[in-house]
Amino acid sequence: MSNVDVNVDFVSNHSEDEMKIPKYQDLIGSTPLVDITSLASPRVPGVKVLGKCEFLNPGFSMKDRIVKHIFDKAEKNGLLKPGGTVVAASSGNTGASVAMLAAMRGYKAVITTSPKCSEEKVATIKAYGAELIMSPPGVSEDHPESYMNLAKQLAKENAGWFDVNQYENMDNPESHFQTLGPEIWEQTGGKVTHFVAGASTGGTITGTGKFLKMKNPDISCILADPIGSIFHEYFKSQKLTKGKSFLVEGVGKGSIPGCLDFSVIDDVIQVSDEQSFQTCHQLARREGLMVGGSAGMNTWAAIQLANQLEEPGVIVTILCDLGVKYISKVFNNKWLEENNIKC
Repeated sequence: MSNVDVNVDFVSNHSEDEMKIPKYQDLIGSTPLVDITSLASPRVPGVKVLGKCEFLNPGFSMKDRIVKHIFDKAEKNGLLKPGGTVVAASSGNTGASVAMLAAMRGYKAVITTSPKCSEEKVATIKAYGAELIMSPPGVSEDHPESYMNLAKQLAKENAGWFDVNQYENMDNPESHFQTLGPEIWEQTGGKVTHFVAGASTGGTITGTGKFLKMKNPDISCILADPIGSIFHEYFKSQKLTKGKSFLVEGVGKGSIPGCLDFSVIDDVIQVSDEQSFQTCHQLARREGLMVGGSAGMNTWAAIQLANQLEEPGVIVTILCDLGVKYISKVFNNKWLEENNIKC
């Protein structure tokens, strides 16, 4: 006979209906902010570098935020109906978030991507049950067979399909205005002075930056941009140039997306592939933070800014996704050597 006395009244009065257990998708957002100032060497005391752990979202990237918001609004407006099909062009993370949320909500997902997408992200998208279509290697963004144009064409050819259209859909920056910006403001107690983030769609820096500047117009928004992307030159001269190839995934572009509002941006810091990946390894070895290349890029830019400040400041940057998505690349010595990257 058990020595444990069971309070029957307690058990019966705490039924399953009273248990507040969330669904997995309810865990999107509210990610922690961590101190990564150890990587910087500030000139003056009182400078902090903080990283927003977006890799702790259910799909292990910040893209969960925009996909949830886009799905919610599309469902509310009758654009996305039960059993429907969602199509999305993605360098990988948005595709994984779309595939994940489509599985949760009973939709079919079709994801188009480029050969640059890591094998881990490709496998993840397929694991959620989505159909994956890879664009031919080497095609430019304006080519009919680019992954972005493939998604548009599929949506056009298939009546009723919902196109996430993350590069032009203004629900993308709106999601960050409503969630990421307020979280950063609250977590820093309104003390944030600089926000550093990369851009591909532009939704993160546009939406978050607009919210933070609404709260305090003196907050500086700094765009981290991979060398090879056209954003840096466009910001400096308003001239469209031809982009060049680079290795970091999910940031930078060879065209200007509709979601990117340059009026929010105060400066652009260019970052090389090697600087991005070296910073990923530094974060792993010093702070135990295993993150992807875009997070390394953001952190490197934030560190440079911290080292230049001449007065106290609180710099917040984005740790976009989990490094496990890049075991075959960023954390693979053979791949690094093949691409002449020293880490």
